[in-house]
Amino acid sequence: MGVLLTILNYPPKMENKKRRLAILIVLKGVHVMENFNRSLLKEYFKINSGDIDPSAISFCAGVDQVAKILPETARSIVKELYDQRSNLKLIASENYSSIGVQMAQGNLLTDKYAEGYPYHRFYAGCDNVDAIEAKAVSLACELFGAKHAYVQPHSGADANMVAYLAILSARTQKPILDELGESNLSKLSREDWGKVKAEFLNQKLLAMDYYSGGHLTHGYRHNFSGTLFDCYSYAVDTETKLLNLDSIREQLREIRPTILLAGYSAYSRKINFAKMREMADEVGAVFMVDMSHFSGLVAGKVFAGDFNPVKFAHVVTSTTHKTLRGPRGGIVLCDDEFKEYVDKGCPSILGGPLPHVMAAKAVAFKEALTEDFKMYAHKVVGNAQNLAEACMKEGLEVLTGGTENHLLLIDVNKLGITGRQAESALRECNITLNRNSLPDDPNGPWYTSGLRIGTPAITSLGMGFSEMEEIAKVIKLVVSNIEPVMNSEGKNIRKKNLAKYSLSHNVKEEAQKKIKDVLSGYPLYPQINVDIKSYLE
Repeated sequence: MGVLLTILNYPPKMENKKRRLAILIVLKGVHVMENFNRSLLKEYFKINSGDIDPSAISFCAGVDQVAKILPETARSIVKELYDQRSNLKLIASENYSSIGVQMAQGNLLTDKYAEGYPYHRFYAGCDNVDAIEAKAVSLACELFGAKHAYVQPHSGADANMVAYLAILSARTQKPILDELGESNLSKLSREDWGKVKAEFLNQKLLAMDYYSGGHLTHGYRHNFSGTLFDCYSYAVDTETKLLNLDSIREQLREIRPTILLAGYSAYSRKINFAKMREMADEVGAVFMVDMSHFSGLVAGKVFAGDFNPVKFAHVVTSTTHKTLRGPRGGIVLCDDEFKEYVDKGCPSILGGPLPHVMAAKAVAFKEALTEDFKMYAHKVVGNAQNLAEACMKEGLEVLTGGTENHLLLIDVNKLGITGRQAESALRECNITLNRNSLPDDPNGPWYTSGLRIGTPAITSLGMGFSEMEEIAKVIKLVVSNIEPVMNSEGKNIRKKNLAKYSLSHNVKEEAQKKIKDVLSGYPLYPQINVDIKSYLE
């Protein structure tokens, strides 16, 4: 109760609304504070007796509620906040969502089943879910200029699967059903159903090669997409590491696929989607784009005109995190031809949608419609370009000589190390990124020869040009001092280990200090002003 008395003693310093909120939350949280040795909310009020922030209170109160049931999980949540504040996040597929997005995702909506789509459910009692999903759909269409949006997919992989099956249903299955004079699959004979399935599973997909920067769900043989389709791939030029649209056009004319898929997870240049749609039309292919990595750049009008995929693709898929800075999840955008089939993500792929995540998606879409988000998106690319230039000045090899995107790729193979060694050593020095395969990678997909570096998260923190220069210097300091461990393989034969390495204490200490200095000016979620170390002790 001492925290409550502290709040009551500070009416001049606190807006009435905030004061009432604080009193309410403290009263409800007294039981938590009295029954646990650690209360994050209590730690927060120790430091913030006068000026409180509702988003910080909601975060701290949420942790305390988890701690009532599973203290070790609550501790891990707080530890993650500590870790993310202590490490520079350069993973291209990660970002920092707002507390508003996070709170929209953590509520009683998680209890609802809502198979179907707005105003067409298989469960009663979905009125509020209808309103939430319809709003998310409307905002997504407004944000991207799309004719239709489907906001239920749980991830980018789910979104791609929904899109694939929608395209196959419209372009392959429907003509057969029309010929058979039957629209209900359940009424087909086993023989006719066998014909439908045989045709369904024999369609061609042409997509970007995994090693050139494509994604696992773009036809990789170890992925469901590699099983679903007869897959072909196009690759970047061996010299320039750039896509050659004339070469892709030749493949298209030879293969004549059902789907031409564009999009990437590790390619640093823009793609002319207008030309690719033109090429797809030449052979009657459906043009699909997976913009999971760069959807925030589309929303922020960085990728505009011929480089905006929504204007030209029949179907577009995306995640809602990464550059879009929303919750983890997926969406599908499409034209009228595929609307009916996309909306059948349940029962085709998905079970019950996640209403709490759809609520968070709606909040993120609203945030992305602001001028501030447009400025952010442009700065993401500006930071990536500056970081690429700074890395090249440090003598590091940046693929394609730069970037037009939110990411860049560095080849560390010529330094005599693997991507895995570089990833691990940089993590030791408080830089978090991921190793990545490069075109014709001699080290394969596990050890790799490259690093993928992204700027969405550090741009969300507010970093700019000077920080990019300092980050490049630290990366060079670390990767140029990695010494691979040598394995003995028989008499007088020694071979470099692809994972193990050594890094001098002095280099590690210097790098850690530099990164700590960079991060000190850009605290993550500064409104959550708590003594985390004290809580974790």
